[in-house]
Amino acid sequence: MGTPPHHPLTGDHTVEFPGGYTRSTGPVIGRFLTELRDGRLVGVRTRSGRVLVPPTEYDPDDGSPVTDEFVEVGPAGTVTTWTWVAAPRPKHPLGHPFAWALILLDGADTPLLHTLDFGPDNGSAPPRDLRTGLRVRPQLRDERVGAITDIASFRPEVTRVVARTRLDYTIRAGTALTRYLDGQVEGRILGMRSRHGTVYVPLREFDPTDGSPGVEEVELPDTGVLTMFSVNHVPDPRAPDVPFVTGYVRLDGADVDLLALIGGVEVSQVRTGMRVRAEWLPPDERSRTRPSIRWFVPVHADEGRNA
Repeated sequence: MGTPPHHPLTGDHTVEFPGGYTRSTGPVIGRFLTELRDGRLVGVRTRSGRVLVPPTEYDPDDGSPVTDEFVEVGPAGTVTTWTWVAAPRPKHPLGHPFAWALILLDGADTPLLHTLDFGPDNGSAPPRDLRTGLRVRPQLRDERVGAITDIASFRPEVTRVVARTRLDYTIRAGTALTRYLDGQVEGRILGMRSRHGTVYVPLREFDPTDGSPGVEEVELPDTGVLTMFSVNHVPDPRAPDVPFVTGYVRLDGADVDLLALIGGVEVSQVRTGMRVRAEWLPPDERSRTRPSIRWFVPVHADEGRNA
């Protein structure tokens, strides 16, 4: 006769206090919760001078009774450590991802454990702003009863504001700018020679150093040298790809630089001193209202092309 299979005995149990579990707070924790109900955060001072938050009846360092001196702390504090909760459970205080954090309130010597809320739009990865040293403030509930949950959560201090900004304006071109733009439509780059011999581009009417009128209109070649540049990682409607390069081009025969896009070359290959040439838009795409030069490209990549 074989041995019957062994099945462990199991039983379901529930521990419940239908009327609620009641405990007395005592004078120290009771004072803390009463102050919290009234919208204040306090700690208690130990005999060694430290301020405990939340308060306890005894100093955790040496077990001696605390004093009866209560100290208002915070409300702001600093995150000393944290852990991110990507998938809150039903009993968690927040229904969206949040952090548990130890927060050292201003004026306290021990940190308070509480929730840190970055809002409902965060996913499984911690927000970039979440870090040790983050400054935070408590968000108190409107209806408070004298419990640690009277603090709904802590939230980061406001350190920046994103403003949606738009400015519409009209530029009215003067005589020199109109002449310059007409030249661009024709595939020509026009500058001005001042009475000091300095050649400025774009074309202008007056020398910016002393206000004297220009003495001569100068047509410049569409070749030059890249004097400095910047790699941009923010999208721009003028540039098809990110990253892209903007730079200052010193046209042959000019004494000042022209700001332009740099194209036709890998970003990693762009260098100061590189010889470049303008790549013009087709004649039927040129107009006074937009640049007629798409960008400047390395001379070796533009050999044999015509404006």
